Amino acid sequence: MQLATTSPPAVPTAKKEKPSANLNYATLKRLIKEKGLLDKQPGFAAQKMLVNAATLAISITVLFITDNLWVQMLNAAFLAFIFGQTGFIAHDVGHRQAFPKTKTNDFFGLLHADLLLGMSYGWWLDKHNQHHAHPNRQDMDPDIDFPVIAFSPEAVHDKRGLFRWMVKHQSILFFPLLLFEAFSLRAGSIAFLIQNKTWKYRKIEILLMGLHFSAFFGLVFAALGLWTGLLFIAVQQALFGFYMASVFAPNHKGMLIVGEEEEIDFLRLQVLTARNVKAHPITDFWYGGLNYQIEHHLFPSMARNKLREAQKIVRQFCREKGIEYYETSILRSYVEILQYLHEVSAPLRVAQ
Repeated sequence: MQLATTSPPAVPTAKKEKPSANLNYATLKRLIKEKGLLDKQPGFAAQKMLVNAATLAISITVLFITDNLWVQMLNAAFLAFIFGQTGFIAHDVGHRQAFPKTKTNDFFGLLHADLLLGMSYGWWLDKHNQHHAHPNRQDMDPDIDFPVIAFSPEAVHDKRGLFRWMVKHQSILFFPLLLFEAFSLRAGSIAFLIQNKTWKYRKIEILLMGLHFSAFFGLVFAALGLWTGLLFIAVQQALFGFYMASVFAPNHKGMLIVGEEEEIDFLRLQVLTARNVKAHPITDFWYGGLNYQIEHHLFPSMARNKLREAQKIVRQFCREKGIEYYETSILRSYVEILQYLHEVSAPLRVAQ
C-alpha cells in the first residue's frame, strides 16, 4: 500500500482487531516518548499566551483611537483572528499539553475559553473528548452530527423539512454556514451549563461567561456606539466562527466514516479517519498545529510545537505497517470536502 499524497485513501473495510494491533500503537508511542515529544511545554504555552494578550490589547486600543468605519471592520477581522488563536490555547490546555498539573491546565482553559471567548470550557471538553474517542464513528462522534449537514448516506435519509433541503444543497451552503459557527458554540455552551448542574466548574463558568459578554459588549459599544458597534460584533463573530470551522473542517470531513458496530484498532481508527494539511510555518501558525491532525489524534497530549518532529516518525511507521497516511494541500482539502458533501447528498437531488 502506497503513501497517499494527492487523493484521499480508498475507504478500507473495518476488520476484526488483530492481537498485534495494540502492540503496533504501543511500539509507536514508545518511539515518540523516547524522543521526549510528550513532555509538557509550559514555556511554549506561556509564550503563546503573552503574544495573544499583546495582540488583544492592540485590538482594544484600536477600538478607541479611531472612528473610521473601514479601520474598525479590519479590526473586527483582526479580533476574530485573535479569538481563533485564543481558542487554540484553550484547546492545548484542554488536552493537558502545557502544564503537569490538571488544575493549572483547567485554570488557563477557563480563562481563555470562558472569560476571553464566552464559550464553556466544560462543554468543549465533553464534546471534544467524545470526538477523540470515536472520530468519524457513526452516531458516536458529535463532530459529524449536525442538523444542517450530513456526512453519511444514513444521515442524509434521516433529514426532514428545511434541513432536508439544506442537506440537498450542502456543498453550496457549506462555507456560508461556517459564518454561524460562533453562535453554535455559544448555544452548545449554554445548553451544557443548564443541563449539567453537577459540573464542578459550572458556577465559575457562568460567572466568567457573564463577565466576558459584559466586557465585550461594553467595550465595543462604549468605543463605537450602538449601530457601528452592532456591525462590528456581527462581522467579528461571523469571521471568528468561519475561522474556527474552516480550520477544523479539513481534519476529518470527507475521510473514512466508521459504522457504530465496526471493529477497527486504535491506530488505524485515528490515522484513517484523519487528514493532514501539508506543513509550513505559516500553515502551522494559522491552524494552531491542527494541520498535523493524524499526530494530534494519536497523541492528544503532545504540544503543538512537537508535532512536526513527530510527523516524521508517524509517517514512516505507517508506511512500514502498510497503513494509509493522508496529507494534502489547504486548497485540495476543501475541494475534497465539497466533493464529498456533494456526492453524499446526491440521492436527494436525484429523488426530486
